[in-house]
Amino acid sequence: MKKDFYLTRYALIIKRLETSAATYLQLKEYLLNSFEFQDAEIKSYSIRTLQRDIREIANLFNLSIHNKKKGDNRYYIESRPVLEVDEYNQKLLESFQVSNALNLHPDFSSLVFFETRKPTGVEHFYDLFFAIRNKRVILFEHYNYKNKVMSSRKVHPLALKESKNRWYLIAVDTKDKMLKSFGLDRINYLDVSKNKFREKYKYNFREHFKNAFGVMNLAEQHPEKILLRCSRHQGEYIRSFPLHQSQKETKETPEEIFFEFFLHPTYDFMQEILSYGKEVQVLEPKVLVEEIREHLQESLNRYLEI
Repeated sequence: MKKDFYLTRYALIIKRLETSAATYLQLKEYLLNSFEFQDAEIKSYSIRTLQRDIREIANLFNLSIHNKKKGDNRYYIESRPVLEVDEYNQKLLESFQVSNALNLHPDFSSLVFFETRKPTGVEHFYDLFFAIRNKRVILFEHYNYKNKVMSSRKVHPLALKESKNRWYLIAVDTKDKMLKSFGLDRINYLDVSKNKFREKYKYNFREHFKNAFGVMNLAEQHPEKILLRCSRHQGEYIRSFPLHQSQKETKETPEEIFFEFFLHPTYDFMQEILSYGKEVQVLEPKVLVEEIREHLQESLNRYLEI
């Protein structure tokens, strides 16, 4: 069994057991007949390997897989993690699946194509992760796109958040004691100090970002009900890839699909809606409708000036 193939096995086992319970022989048949096993030319899968894989799946993904031995030798997923953890595990699993596929095939560059993007600051990720876990004070230079100014920062790092393929550091600025977000792609000269901060912050970031879209202003805000009317074409895309965890489908006609959200009507959310053009219209709240109308009018005026 190839040593670098284990993550692919985990993904396949989870995928099969999410469909229904299965015996060892059914799992073995499923794995050996999979394109992944055939492509890697793997022709065996022992019960000992399955038992080891089950232990590792529990450790990595917090998924408990058990076997009913009394009259029923099928394996099944006994418990799933809470929603937020399960979402994290799914993203982790997807990353592993892609990574394994690329590692197994050196010629992937002629078959798989990625977006060409500028660096996102992920080279700082582990240092920041270490600083957060160990409550280390950190210092860095941060560039402000709006003011075009590079400023020195000294912060207490608390969390990392991803939004639209960008990563952000959530930290308390020691200068004004305010909670702020800093784009990792704009951080330079990062220094993880040996000094630890003793403050015990009581932020619940899981709850804090529950009704957030993107990286919102970290000041206190109140989420609102937002109603969207979408063309059938765009609505199908939004249905299959929800914009936010609060998304609910409220109505459907042959021409349109209606969605409801409960979140902060932030600038990031407005930009997302504007990106769909005429295919998506905000119906409520009226304040957001007015903001979008003014934004579109200003854009139109600019084009009329040309």
